[in-house]
Amino acid sequence: MQTALPLLAAVVGYLIGSLSFAVIISRVMGLSDPRSYGSGNPGATNVLRSGNKAAAILTLVFDALKGYLPVLAVLIWGPRFGLGEGTAALVGLAAFLGHLWPVFFRFQGGKGVATAAGVIFALNPLLGVATLATWVIIAWFSRYSSLAAIVSAAFAPMYQLLIWEAGPTALALIIMGLLLVWRHQGNIKKLLAGTESKLGAKAASASHPVKPTKTRKKP
Repeated sequence: MQTALPLLAAVVGYLIGSLSFAVIISRVMGLSDPRSYGSGNPGATNVLRSGNKAAAILTLVFDALKGYLPVLAVLIWGPRFGLGEGTAALVGLAAFLGHLWPVFFRFQGGKGVATAAGVIFALNPLLGVATLATWVIIAWFSRYSSLAAIVSAAFAPMYQLLIWEAGPTALALIIMGLLLVWRHQGNIKKLLAGTESKLGAKAASASHPVKPTKTRKKP
């Protein structure tokens, strides 16, 4: 039973993580599927390219919450069932993996930046603040969301190991960091080539297509 509970919690975390809010919110708000324009990534940054800031903000918030709430639930109610930091880290990692490979959306998920942020804030709020500050600084000066995500993914486990301690949290952060960098390999190539889209750049194909007007044939 003690072995089954952490696994069950991880499965629930994965299923929650599999809710692709970029797609769900876009459908509810009558927007194009974020997988059909821009980077094709179902995440807040790509939804922002639709020109709808409200949809992008909602996507960001809900993607972060689906990483934050499952971990927080384990930390609050888990101890009475013998579940500790290890299970919390496992559930957070499972939610992150759900975002990357969502079972409800044919395993075609996003890059996991917001979900990873939610997991980090739940596991270690101070680490979350430090990681978010890193993202904001890099994004502010470079205007590249992808670069900020890559740098933050590399620094988060380093902060944990240098300031706090090694353990389940650090292991989960290392795995998430490696996967985040791997998922951004296309962005890395574009950054090196100077073709990466900057924050706020609108994708032309995100808007609804305009029907061509018919021209009259000359007699």
